[in-house]
Amino acid sequence: MLFDRVILGSLAAALLAAPSAGLEAAERGTGPYPALFEERADLPNHVVYRPADLAAVGRKSLGIYVFGNGGCSADGTSSRNHLLEIASHGYLVIASGVIPPARPSVPAAAPAPAVSGAPKLVAQTPTSALVEAIDWAQRENAKPDSPFQGRIAADAVAVSGWSCGGLQALSAAQDLRVKTAVIMNSGFFKDGTNPIGGIVSDKAMLAGLHGPVLYVLGGPTDIAYANGTDDYQRITKVPAALVNIPVGHGGTYMQPHGGIAAEVVSAWLDWQLKGQKAAAARFTGLNCGFCGDPRLTLDRKGID
Repeated sequence: MLFDRVILGSLAAALLAAPSAGLEAAERGTGPYPALFEERADLPNHVVYRPADLAAVGRKSLGIYVFGNGGCSADGTSSRNHLLEIASHGYLVIASGVIPPARPSVPAAAPAPAVSGAPKLVAQTPTSALVEAIDWAQRENAKPDSPFQGRIAADAVAVSGWSCGGLQALSAAQDLRVKTAVIMNSGFFKDGTNPIGGIVSDKAMLAGLHGPVLYVLGGPTDIAYANGTDDYQRITKVPAALVNIPVGHGGTYMQPHGGIAAEVVSAWLDWQLKGQKAAAARFTGLNCGFCGDPRLTLDRKGID
């Protein structure tokens, strides 16, 4: 069987959710395509999030959104509410890692970085896993016996990640197939201060970004605030936006439907990968939809 495990709806709550996570029992996203997540034998060490009813999805319509986990962990469900929400809006979402037999009720993010000494964190997943996910999605789109055959917009590729996973996304964004990058609660460390083993952090790589970039940070209390803000200020060759949601480093990943951050990211993807005018209007113009939103602040350059 290609589908080793399919976890959705109340079954997800029974197998994975903490006792206090009652709101997660019905978590399938708010978009037009209720979503599920699964492991697949043909894509080891990844978790795939997708519309549950692929027959309801139009041809060449599923954009690709690959995601690096907080802490570069191997728990591919640690941001599942966020990822289910994205998938429900018509995206094929792929996170590094696996579906673990048990998990904490709130996923752990990368610890506060140290400036010197030995690395405090070693990535459990390789950066190459994000590129492998893109490769797999594009193969599946052309594979005659795949349920995804002809349903994927193979050239509509976004890379993303939280914290350590955001650093992986910045590296994967150097791939010329990537149209946009979404960097969440993350940013390159200043030269010589990277505390994470197995992860590249190099401000010079910002020059290799070739498509629009969205940074989603948690405000001044976010341990990645300085890194991400510095990245944004250094980006000059491509359009960029910086959203700050005052929730700290933990983000809104496991809030119902992924919270406001998932709303922002879904709109960005609908604009960048699907060209939707209503989504673009949330970021563009003097009176853009997010410009006066009291839940966040928005900075932009190269957009209007």
